[in-house]
Amino acid sequence: MLISIRHVTTYRYAEPVNYTIQSLRLTPGSFAGQRVLDWSVSTPGSRPMLQFEDGFGNVVHLITVNVPHRELVIEAGGVVETKDASGVVAGLKHAIPPRVFLKETPRTRPDAAIREIAQSAKGADLLGRLHALAGSVRDRVGYMPGITDAHTGAAEALADGKGVCQDHAHIFISAARTIGVPARYITGYLVTGNAADAHHAWAEAWVKGLGWVGFDVANRICPTERYVRLAVGLDAGYAAPVTGSRKGGAEEKLDVAVEVQQESAQQ
Repeated sequence: MLISIRHVTTYRYAEPVNYTIQSLRLTPGSFAGQRVLDWSVSTPGSRPMLQFEDGFGNVVHLITVNVPHRELVIEAGGVVETKDASGVVAGLKHAIPPRVFLKETPRTRPDAAIREIAQSAKGADLLGRLHALAGSVRDRVGYMPGITDAHTGAAEALADGKGVCQDHAHIFISAARTIGVPARYITGYLVTGNAADAHHAWAEAWVKGLGWVGFDVANRICPTERYVRLAVGLDAGYAAPVTGSRKGGAEEKLDVAVEVQQESAQQ
């Protein structure tokens, strides 16, 4: 499948900002099942970007703006070719040791309820057990935007019984780690026809013999050719598309517009 993506992040301020620095994880990688055909990241008014790879293998662009400004626009997009690999992620350029993704973070810190849901998930093998775990998490946490925020932890979201894809992924990751399964957070894009759902998040777990396998808990499936994998981290904070800070400015207004659509093979 050919997927066209346009991701625009706009910051507006009531008063001039004197200095901005931002780290952008807005560049997908190529691997078995995903091939980036064309991609660009631009920020009008910023200094030339510094590009590097972080410890998780994500491509990061570092931008700075050191002149007064009331608006900052970050645009990323291009075309990606995808194939259905039944959720298995293979052929990544950088092989991070799976044990790294056993590390607990504040957002994925488990409580008794998370440990219980992990222990109660049964299956004929580890893959079956992880599918059961994903189903249990989704059964326990209904999809409801606006209930949680970027700082909500897995235990809090499970207790509330409501959340979004970020919360489903955090709970699954937290539970998997309690039973010794490395798990990590993924940001990306999904072809849905609904712009509000186009920017998405899911989890990957390490299954011996298969490698990394994706679990979209929110939609109860493994990622298919309709998914574009963007960035990876221990939790949502580590994989956030845009992070940074500024000096000056007040009453920040953030607007994020994401367009994801399938293109014809002829295009």
